[in-house]
Amino acid sequence: MIRTPFNDDWETRPKVSPFAELSGAKVPFRPVTLPHDAMIERERTAPGGEVTMEGGAGAYFPGGTYEYRKTFTVPEELRGRRILFEFEGVHRDAVVFINGDYAGQRPYGYSHFHIDADRFLRFGEANEIRVEARTHRDSRWYTGAGIYRDTWMLVGEVVRIAPDGVRVSTPDIDTGRAVVEIATRVENDSTAIRTVDVVTDIRDADAGVVASDVSKVTVLPGEPATVRQRLYVRAPLVWSPDTPALYAATVTLKDTGSGADSNADVDVDVETVAFGIRSLSLDPENGLRINGETVKLRGACVHHDNGVLGAATYARAEERRVRLLKDAGFNAIRMSHNPMSKPMLDACDRLGMLVVDESFDVWTSGKSEFDYSLDFPEWWERDIEAMVAKDFNHPSVIMYSIGNEIPETGSPSGAAWGRKLAGKVRSLDHTRYVTNAVNGLLAVMSELGKPGGQSQENPGDGEGAGINTLMADAGDMMNAISASGLVTERTAESFAVLDVAGMNYAEARYALDRDLFPNRIILGTETFPTRIDGNWRLVGQHAHVIGDFTWTGWDYLGEVGIGRPQYLTPETPRPSHSAPYPYLLAGCGDLDITGHRRPASYYREIVFGLRAEPYIAVRRPEHHGKTWAGTPWAWSDTISSWTWPGFEGAPATIEVYGDADEVELLLDGSSLGRRPVGADHRFRTEFETPYEPGELLAITYRDGTETGRTTLRSATGPVRLRAETDRPAIAAHGGDLAYITLTLTDPDGTLHTAADRPVRLEVTGSGVLLGFGSADPASTERFDATERRTYEGRALAVLRPTGPGRISLLASAPDCDPVEVDVSVAAASDDIRATVINPE
Repeated sequence: MIRTPFNDDWETRPKVSPFAELSGAKVPFRPVTLPHDAMIERERTAPGGEVTMEGGAGAYFPGGTYEYRKTFTVPEELRGRRILFEFEGVHRDAVVFINGDYAGQRPYGYSHFHIDADRFLRFGEANEIRVEARTHRDSRWYTGAGIYRDTWMLVGEVVRIAPDGVRVSTPDIDTGRAVVEIATRVENDSTAIRTVDVVTDIRDADAGVVASDVSKVTVLPGEPATVRQRLYVRAPLVWSPDTPALYAATVTLKDTGSGADSNADVDVDVETVAFGIRSLSLDPENGLRINGETVKLRGACVHHDNGVLGAATYARAEERRVRLLKDAGFNAIRMSHNPMSKPMLDACDRLGMLVVDESFDVWTSGKSEFDYSLDFPEWWERDIEAMVAKDFNHPSVIMYSIGNEIPETGSPSGAAWGRKLAGKVRSLDHTRYVTNAVNGLLAVMSELGKPGGQSQENPGDGEGAGINTLMADAGDMMNAISASGLVTERTAESFAVLDVAGMNYAEARYALDRDLFPNRIILGTETFPTRIDGNWRLVGQHAHVIGDFTWTGWDYLGEVGIGRPQYLTPETPRPSHSAPYPYLLAGCGDLDITGHRRPASYYREIVFGLRAEPYIAVRRPEHHGKTWAGTPWAWSDTISSWTWPGFEGAPATIEVYGDADEVELLLDGSSLGRRPVGADHRFRTEFETPYEPGELLAITYRDGTETGRTTLRSATGPVRLRAETDRPAIAAHGGDLAYITLTLTDPDGTLHTAADRPVRLEVTGSGVLLGFGSADPASTERFDATERRTYEGRALAVLRPTGPGRISLLASAPDCDPVEVDVSVAAASDDIRATVINPE
């Protein structure tokens, strides 16, 4: 089918009751370009004011109902064609109307879906499509709201390839050739029997044809037919995280002349899909193997929001996230806790990032008042089908997760549900593995505190208390419960229905299950970032443990403050696990919401064995001597800075991370001593010295020989504002964006982390300011403002092109010279995400 982007010329407003409008309560529409997050534009409110999503869980944003509409014309010549609208994601409870008539709906906010439109359309005149979306206390994290992913208009003949109708697999691979199986679903909505040729070509990265086949298929009216072809690629280039080689399969339907209303030798439809040639295998002795080589998953759990853009899903934003995560040492993403976007899957394919794609955070037992559990019994099969249809051709996807921390997994009924979901996935895709991210503590929650059962303290009180509160308070005790006989018994069936036993915060089971369940293969689907050194050691020691996924790789909106620094005081004798308003961020990502790597990221890179140089992080001297009380998601209260004006002479604690026998730290050339570091010392050590501006130098040694060094300099002199674009040229279409990093530095370029100030932007030319913000975890500033305050010397602006030409950004800040950066915008003949092929 012809796929045309359908993102432009929409309007939106908060939905108003027609009865309220009759009484004069008019709310005007305003123009928007999709993707669009309606929630990120709302004013956040403290508890006690306007009803919020779920307090800190939703970052104190309000819920609401939103209305979108678009007027468009369908040419008369399209009468008799099949016309569909594709929505890649609408959060949540989407209802679609065309010319005032109900056309379809989708409760789940993360599934892509199609609306059969041609029966509602008026050809040769104006049409209106209207979409309603509503969200309110339906999630444990920030979801955003509205049409936050791309939309498309699909036009096809009555005989055509079905949407998502080309599926490619590679069941047999060796060095000489690869078998490529292509299944194409052909639909016939005419009243005649139709016979067409299915012509399939496989092309390599240079667009050369490496295999082809022709098959004939007869399609009865109203009865889709699936054509299965086996093609052979000689000397194939296999896809892997290190060498993500991609091929393209183009399937063309050619009319052979049968049927009274057909034309001979006409291309009826054509579809092109990208795929990779790779094999997967799994066993307890070798773990996960890709193309015959064992791969340990260095995993990042990632929520779906894009930081300063809210939940709006742009192709460039997703690609940037994947690239930065891979640069930080990760080789796998677990999309938490919903199906991954199409643009992110495309990026993972291109960049070599493995994917565990997750279906649901709830089944029948709700975690929020109005969440998907209310729709699950009726819609789960359709949403599983949508996820698998989206993922099938992506070589990056190695595993489906059927749930996250589902309470039912500890019951026989829950195990039966798990068997049903796993069976459904396998019936759709037998080429990948099935897991479920099980939390042992949550699975037996109903037993805790019962007579004869294990007791549990009150999980806490206050805004946002929930499962994360319980886990943080429990600490090591949670691991003990997960390794208990009660959890062993209650989760045995739920784990047995899986190919891979996903375990959240349960590393105590890794060695235990090697003996109890010798055929069980384990994946740490969610783990504390503060325990990566011990967890990664276990992953290396046990072949049946195939990887570790930290919570989280990238910071996110909502679940506010679970990773924030905290200190005990007489007023706060115990840590709190949900921060008060105006907290905005979770604070637990290796990378912050702007994509800047935090100290935990470099520590992890060292633990993974990917970094030889040491890393220096300095604790904030204003908290020296206080008692630390962070949760297990909270890294130490450090930043990589030796700029602390006002603290001259005050004691400062310096953390140094390294994989070596010892590390020496020098301040302005004077040694502060040598300390052991490396695996036996958790890859870290500490030094303490009075703060004085200058240069810190860390040198690591193994067997007396230097293995690496790194420096940290104080910022001195006047503060300068700098602006740098990630790329000098972008495309006018296809979800491309320009990311502009704004920093405050000294004249030598050293980041000034203690000179924060407001920065004002002015954008002119062929683009608009899409989002502007910082990683400040508790700011009340808006992401759609033109002025934001830096945080630790940094801010990030995102520009969206509006057409070919040039975008200019002028940035100014108090006591700094203004700076300007230009980005050229190139015209594109086709949208980079679209496969637009006109059969005529």
